[in-house]
Formats: sequence, C-alpha cells, structure tokens
Amino acid sequence: MRTILIILAAFIFLPSQAQELKLKKTQSGVLSLGARSSIGLVNDGQWQKPAFGTGGHFRLRFSDRVNSEWFADHLKADLSYYAWRADTHIGWSVMYYLTKNPEPLIQPYLLAGHCFEYLKFTDNKSPANHAERWSASIQAGIGTHFNITKRFDISIATQYMLHLGTKIKASNVEGVTSFTKTKGAGIHDHILLNLSINYKIADLW
Repeated sequence: MRTILIILAAFIFLPSQAQELKLKKTQSGVLSLGARSSIGLVNDGQWQKPAFGTGGHFRLRFSDRVNSEWFADHLKADLSYYAWRADTHIGWSVMYYLTKNPEPLIQPYLLAGHCFEYLKFTDNKSPANHAERWSASIQAGIGTHFNITKRFDISIATQYMLHLGTKIKASNVEGVTSFTKTKGAGIHDHILLNLSINYKIADLW
C-alpha cells in the first residue's frame, strides 16, 4: 500500500508539470501506463481469505469506445498458521466504454479477457516445502475511470475470474505440513478488485 501511495503522489504531480497530450486524430492509439493495488476474494472452502497485492499494466486504445489493458499482478494471503499462498496473474482485457463522450469525468466500462495464473502454496516453517501449478482463466467485469486531467486517471474495477487447472490442498498433521494436487483439471473461481492510477504517455497513431 505504501508503494501505491508513493506512485499516486508522483502521478498527481506529473500532470501539473506535463503538457497536454496532443491527439493525432481520435483516442485510437493512446498508450498509458498504470500501477495497481489488488484484492483477491478466493471462493474456496479451505482458503476462503482475501489476498492482497500490487501490479502494473499498460493500456492501448483502439477507438473512442474500445481500449485494452495488459497486466501483471502478484498477490499473497497468509491463510493459516502453517501455510500461505501466492497468486501471480499475467493477462489482458478488452474494455468497452459505455459513454459516447471519449473523455468524460466519469467513464464506466465493461471488460472481458484472458489470463494465466501461477499459484504457489508454501509451508510457513519450511519454504522448501511447497506446491505450485499454472492455470488458464477467463475474466469479465465492470469498472470506471475517474479522469482527473486529460492525461491522468484513477480507475477501479471488479472482475470475476474463472480458472481451469489442478487444485492444491494443504494439510497439517502433528506439525507436519503436506500438499497434494488433484488429478485432472478442475474449475476454480475468485473475484479480483483493482484500484489503479494511470498516465497517458503517447498517441501512437
């Protein structure tokens, strides 16, 4: 959280110092960079606790109403006295704006996309004792930009993520932690909440 606040202060300072972004034609081609703080709400009976983390993304806009977001997140949750989990997401989303005005103060949008997830469970007492897996997912959700200036915005988004991959289970018997993987692929889901700060750096075309 400290990192996101420092970056937020920098992004607030930058717009006042930078010149207004000159568009070549429309919003198409606008490239922006962002930093994000994330909360993952895991829907799993054994590990039903929130995970917190940070990440980053860049956005490349295709038209006045269609944008894209290419992101990476790393989240961690201390789930019990004997183990913790870390989730890393790498993926992309297409964003469709619900307003015709390309630069309103408040700009809601729908999003849908795909990502890969790397999940790692680790023993609190022995980091060498761990289990890991990769999975693929699809996601969909809603969000909105708060356009503070022509180049700077604060955004919030909520998305439902549906993963396809093996499931990891953890147990602790007489002080010994063990991890097991289910055979075959299963479906796992969770909700991801994002708060991000973003700055437009160029109009590429």
